[in-house]
Amino acid sequence: MAKARSNKGIGKFFLGVAVTIVLFAIGFFLYLKFGPHPVAVADAPFPFERQVVKTPLKARIKRQMQPAPFGISEDVFEEGAHIYQAQCSMCHGIPGHDSLLAKHMYPAAPQLWKKHGPHGVVGVSDDEAGSTYWIVANGIRLTGMPSFTHVLSDREMWEVSLLLKNADQELPDPVNQILNGPVASKP
Repeated sequence: MAKARSNKGIGKFFLGVAVTIVLFAIGFFLYLKFGPHPVAVADAPFPFERQVVKTPLKARIKRQMQPAPFGISEDVFEEGAHIYQAQCSMCHGIPGHDSLLAKHMYPAAPQLWKKHGPHGVVGVSDDEAGSTYWIVANGIRLTGMPSFTHVLSDREMWEVSLLLKNADQELPDPVNQILNGPVASKP
């Protein structure tokens, strides 16, 4: 008799678990269908939303990051400046001028020529060039950052990445003129 009662108890337990799962699924569906979840740019983020993207992103970049296939030079910076001006400045700003569009994005696009953080780092100059290259090449999900793999060549992605790595350095005058000049397509 005791064995029959314990089997009934286990059956009731599993039935309770199944009913709870079904009710939770229905409640979650109703929340998604009718709930006030944050989907607009102006809404507050979901709890842990930033960490959900940032933690695996950092781990993947660290695993897949490559060294630059060539070094820096004024020519590399000039080519990178042309690319940046044409492809990146609309969202990431130019030296001395933030993008007006960026603050209306969620998450806001980082201003890559502006000091930030407790150490006054300029843009992504404290990141490895390979990390910036990975982001340019692959983009970042759940942000406005697209993949440029089908827009720019590998060399062009490296040129802009090396330029941004050195955004905290004094850049040659021709590079500054390109960055601060009118947006034009690369010659």
